[in-house]
Amino acid sequence: MAQATLKNSYADPAADANDGRNGLDKNAQMNSADFRGVLGTDMKWLRNIKIKQTDLIMFTTQLAVMLDSGVVLSDALDAISTQQENGPFKTLLETASEMVKSGEPLSKVLAVFPRTFDPMFISMVKASEASGRMVDMLRVLSSYLEFEVETKKQIKGALTYPIIMALMAVAATGTLMFFVLPRFMKIYQSRGAALPKITQVVLGFSNLLGNAKLMALLLTGICTVGMGLWYLARTDAGRRFIDSVKIKTPLIGTMFIDAVVARSMRIMSTMVNTGVSLLDTIGVIEGSCDNYYFKRLWNNVDDKIRDGYQLSEAIQISQDGSLITSDIIQMLKAGEKSGKLGEVSDKVSIFYEKKLKASIKAVMVMIEPLMITILGAVIGTIAIALLLPVFRISTVISQ
Repeated sequence: MAQATLKNSYADPAADANDGRNGLDKNAQMNSADFRGVLGTDMKWLRNIKIKQTDLIMFTTQLAVMLDSGVVLSDALDAISTQQENGPFKTLLETASEMVKSGEPLSKVLAVFPRTFDPMFISMVKASEASGRMVDMLRVLSSYLEFEVETKKQIKGALTYPIIMALMAVAATGTLMFFVLPRFMKIYQSRGAALPKITQVVLGFSNLLGNAKLMALLLTGICTVGMGLWYLARTDAGRRFIDSVKIKTPLIGTMFIDAVVARSMRIMSTMVNTGVSLLDTIGVIEGSCDNYYFKRLWNNVDDKIRDGYQLSEAIQISQDGSLITSDIIQMLKAGEKSGKLGEVSDKVSIFYEKKLKASIKAVMVMIEPLMITILGAVIGTIAIALLLPVFRISTVISQ
């Protein structure tokens, strides 16, 4: 009975095969009713769990090694689950193993857990099932996930120093404004003397921050605006605006584009080299992009290829084709002519991964001196506002 419910909860495999555009990642978009049918009422929470990226990498690597050694898929899942500590991921793997034993493909099983396995992961696994090269695909997935983790670590590491400096600056500024300056104000007021203009401005700002009612109104306003922007970002117009800012902002836009292009070319290299059709590959690439303009680009490329254009031509004449540089298009064109599109895509992905690292470094090199300049200006202004009353204190006291 449970197996019948499980099987009926998925789309018809024949329908998947006949769906030209989104055949590979159609199962990644199951609705809540599908989840209830698969997991049962007491197990619905599994579809919402999210694991660490490092755990996902370890799972992918272990699964590739076991399958390459000849271990059956369900046995491999059982073996990996026994190595996990008691927790949600262990339960997820045990549930996935039971689903695989009931006869379901791994890609459909992974689609039941969208918070753990994203559409790109699921689509690439499904493509590997069709080509019969799951081990190769899992290895590439593992290396790509490792690259993403390493990139995030580099960004976090580069931001650590500026963030620490900012926190120290806030602490120093707060101490000067709320404890030191008010004492000078009392001395000057007791003598009937006026504080220097710059000190008065800083002190006024200090009093503003110390006003509980005013700060409550300010925070309420900020929260209201923040919620409004959050809801706006969930609309199509808001999403398009945010995605436009991402790709058009100097330096940061270059870094974002490099990341998307590197991922797209890596997916293309992997899938073409494992025998996946170009249209299915384009569908997976489109699903892996979370930017509206890149999605629109690959959607247009899909249409052009169906109309008979080559990949390089399709990119060149598609809307948003300018996101892909002319040198990449020329390399893809050469790969199509020589029948080595997969190898060329691999070289492009390697180049853009290196370019991405250089872009990250360039952004970090820019951020550090910029933060130092801004923080220096803020602390310097407060220091001057503090020192001027100190220099005049003897004159005030003698009055």
